[in-house]
Amino acid sequence: MPRRIALVEDDPAIRANYADALKRHGYQVEAHGGRAEAMAAFRTRLPDLAILDIGLGDEHDGGYALCRDLRAQSPELPIIFLTARDADVDVVSGLRTGADDYLTKDVSLPHLLARIAALFRRVDVQREPRSQEEVLERGLLALDMKRFTATWRGQRVELTLTEFWMVHALARFPGHVKNREQLMRESNLVVDDDTVTSHVKRIRRKFQAADGEFAAIETVYGMGYRWQS
Repeated sequence: MPRRIALVEDDPAIRANYADALKRHGYQVEAHGGRAEAMAAFRTRLPDLAILDIGLGDEHDGGYALCRDLRAQSPELPIIFLTARDADVDVVSGLRTGADDYLTKDVSLPHLLARIAALFRRVDVQREPRSQEEVLERGLLALDMKRFTATWRGQRVELTLTEFWMVHALARFPGHVKNREQLMRESNLVVDDDTVTSHVKRIRRKFQAADGEFAAIETVYGMGYRWQS
């Protein structure tokens, strides 16, 4: 069965171009022109991956609202923002709403396809039976490798799949510094350095919401990040 990608883009010409390109590469595409239309379809059946624009018709930030609604329906669904807006505040806002990746519309098609393939690889890994550890425990942290859930001090921390793999990459070897390239490789990510930084900040905020004294992720300036034992 081909993977089902939902494309939510209000510009008809751009929507048609991306839909045709994705279909040529073997994906089944469901294209939507607005948030209400897309949500009506998602309530019936979720796609395997969603690509969202931010501005949707009269809704300047409609894509953010759609992303939040999608993330509430499924913590694991891969979500990519594909937008003309390239300001740092837009990137941060997109990741805060729960997106796994953020791309601007000047991205090349091979680059977009690589990002999509990387997210699907992580979904496949999630579904594979695991003969290794079922729960990774590091002090107050527990990562359930079968359910892909995280707890801190016994309290559930809601992580996206991207965030889960980044925490796993750091916590697996406490004290070891992971640079951004290593984090991308071990998390099956194909993103730029700024996006990795935004993900780490978002992960910290989620753990700090569960524990105001959380400080397990240390920034090693000029090198990367490490999980403190």
